[in-house]
Amino acid sequence: MQIKLCQSLLVAITLAVATPSIAATTLRIATVSNPDMERMQGLSAAFTSANPDIKFEWIVLDENTLRQRVTTDIATSTGRFDIVTIGSYEAPIWAERGWLSALDKMPEGYDVDDLLPTIREGLSFNGKLYAAPFYGESSFTMYRTDLFDEAGLEMPAAPTWDFIRKAASAISKKRSDTYGVCLRGKPGWGENVALITAMANSYGARWFDNEWRPQFDSEAWAGAVSEYVSLIKDFGPPDAVSNGYSETLQLFKHGKCAIWIDATVAASSITDPKESSVAGSVGFALAPDKGREKGSNWLWAWALAISSGSEHQEAARRFVAWATSRQYAELVAAREGWVNAPPGTRKSLYQNPAYLEAAPFATMVLASIEAADPEHPTVDEVPYTGIQYVAIPEFPGMATAVGAQIAKAAAGKISPSEALKNAQWVTGKVIKRARFLKE
Repeated sequence: MQIKLCQSLLVAITLAVATPSIAATTLRIATVSNPDMERMQGLSAAFTSANPDIKFEWIVLDENTLRQRVTTDIATSTGRFDIVTIGSYEAPIWAERGWLSALDKMPEGYDVDDLLPTIREGLSFNGKLYAAPFYGESSFTMYRTDLFDEAGLEMPAAPTWDFIRKAASAISKKRSDTYGVCLRGKPGWGENVALITAMANSYGARWFDNEWRPQFDSEAWAGAVSEYVSLIKDFGPPDAVSNGYSETLQLFKHGKCAIWIDATVAASSITDPKESSVAGSVGFALAPDKGREKGSNWLWAWALAISSGSEHQEAARRFVAWATSRQYAELVAAREGWVNAPPGTRKSLYQNPAYLEAAPFATMVLASIEAADPEHPTVDEVPYTGIQYVAIPEFPGMATAVGAQIAKAAAGKISPSEALKNAQWVTGKVIKRARFLKE
């Protein structure tokens, strides 16, 4: 075992030692607080052992704070961060504005062609990669098989939102210690808005029509938001509006949720007996739909990008290449098992028998990622791309406002109809200022 571990460590630092050492450098890395990124921080000692002249200063933040801090730094060119953790939404927009350095000269052996095409395209601009995917994800349904057996229920491979309600209700009646369903409630464009937008797509809703007119006054949005609010209030935790991805992950791992619809990347954590008390009784299904042609599965990648204002371009590039390489996945596997390898980025991972055996959810994750179509995210045509977001620069501001309104509805402070009326107003104002619409 020790010999295998040493061999894996040597393999994992191959990319790091492929170029000569450089002057002493401290890289400031801004990243999101989740298990995979925290694992990267812990394993970075393998990189620094081969590169003692490179040190790190880590800034680890929750999703909402990370987005605010990184956007401000990158947009104002303050140079506070060398490497930033961004997603599929930011990469092409920031690349077009010249805020990111192109990753077209990665070290030998990086194998850009091994990246999943949909993930790679989402992080590129004009054919060049501007952010290297650390992990990719879609969304799907995670559930407790033991509670379903107890309630006499069988989860379909492709459930509907109507079935999710039926199952949540049945389990809630039987188990007072478990919430029937857990959904993101924390306001934020990458928190509750991501889930709600993907859910609304399956109801036939869209943010804008082809003339950039907001559509929150539609029956489809009314149905989606009413159902979302009802599921949270009837079968979810009482403090749901405080729970984003990370908080809901903890609830599920500690046996508090019967059903959870969220990011596929959660699968390794909730099936790891070292982390999860319900690891042996977890099942997976596709993201729910509403009987139309669109499901609720999104497409996203958390990726590492280099600020164009960084004074340490070469050192940053070497670390980004190391942390997103095939060899890094092998290092994770050697330390913590193949099930914890960063998912959703490389074709080779899904051709690896060891990974497929360790991760019974792998095939469904890949199917969900490949089925997601950011170019055609809705039932009716739209002028934008993006599934759980609208790929325009104005989106974070308007979506943050919309998320706050829907969170108020979930908390019982306003009605779903009032939340949608306010969403219609704010998106109309923002789009008019952006000159998509004529006054």
